[in-house]
Amino acid sequence: MFRDLQVLEGKSLDISSARSLPGCSLDRRSFLKCAVASGAALGLGELAHPAAGIPSEVGQQKQDDARFTVEAKFYQKLQNLKIKCKLCPRECTVGDRERGYCGVRENRGGTYYTLVHSRVCAAHVDPVEKKPLFHYLPGTLAFSLATAGCNVNCKFCQNWDISQTRPEQIPAEYAPPQRVANLAKQHGCPTIAYTYSEPVIFSEYLMDVADAGHEAGIRSIVVSNGYIQEEALKTAYGKMDAVKIDLKAFSESYYRDVVTGQLKPVLDSLVTLRKMGKWTEIVYLVVPTLNDSDSEFRGLAQWVKTNLGTDVPLHFTQFHPEYLLKNLPITPVPTLERAKAIADAEGLHFVYIGNVPGHPAQNTYCPKCSRLLVERVGFTASQMLIKKDSCPFCRHPIPGIWHT
Repeated sequence: MFRDLQVLEGKSLDISSARSLPGCSLDRRSFLKCAVASGAALGLGELAHPAAGIPSEVGQQKQDDARFTVEAKFYQKLQNLKIKCKLCPRECTVGDRERGYCGVRENRGGTYYTLVHSRVCAAHVDPVEKKPLFHYLPGTLAFSLATAGCNVNCKFCQNWDISQTRPEQIPAEYAPPQRVANLAKQHGCPTIAYTYSEPVIFSEYLMDVADAGHEAGIRSIVVSNGYIQEEALKTAYGKMDAVKIDLKAFSESYYRDVVTGQLKPVLDSLVTLRKMGKWTEIVYLVVPTLNDSDSEFRGLAQWVKTNLGTDVPLHFTQFHPEYLLKNLPITPVPTLERAKAIADAEGLHFVYIGNVPGHPAQNTYCPKCSRLLVERVGFTASQMLIKKDSCPFCRHPIPGIWHT
């Protein structure tokens, strides 16, 4: 059931094809509740909406619950009990008893706290291809989780129900790091994925879960917007085994008007991850009329080639209307094919088209002999021919992490 129920991903949701859970109706708002309710089946106890039978005092967690409150790692103390957050590029200056932009970090008497440590509001077992990571352990499952909150406000957000809310406004379950590691092992997942909302804002929890997972032989992957300061990135994402970055566009105006953020810090994060040697893949959600010009596709591809190299996988994914951009159409497939053709022409070796089931550009081909190496059906790798990190036909090296 878990592999068929498509929930809480940074892409379109195919509600009509999802299998309903008991007591859940699949309109868009209650779909989130169904996804959260599925956490109970994963072993997260009463991780469900109060309507599903959870007592109200559990569903409405108190914001000062000591289980979820841990001192933040990335901040600077200022005068008059103020602090400056050093986690993301916003560098929020926060007064006593106030919170930063993300809504999940609070200044209490001059000490900054995260309110979402072990406070899981969504959990699921997903194919790793759904993140999407195409060059990282294809065909395996990832134990995926999230807390409430985000440090940007994308107008196209698919998971706004959890990303644009405060932690006390959404039901959550206490899931300390060791418990998460045990659940991942129990469900046969070689990786734990931090996803659905924005992992930057729960960096302390992410780091602790990664440590627990590594002790159990389980790797960690993060699905992030990359909007994070360099030192925080090195410390937090330094514990990750693979990273997928959502590069929302290749223009500052788009980041300002549509994302409520900045482009340059994200590009800087990608360069830093490359220098750190982290396996990284990039997703570019193509939104009609907003970031779909040939010049932007070409500029993006040239930047990736120059700064990251030709072997970094780049996914152009199809936009579906959601949240504050319901007035725009679904991205036409020819637009995605045009983006791929431009990136191919610029010399990138692994350019994919996402959210278009059955499209041949979801498969991996050898950049030297053009033979099919990994065939994908939906979110499943149905055929994987790569041997010893190379093409079995011409022996050309294929970058990635292909085997556990």
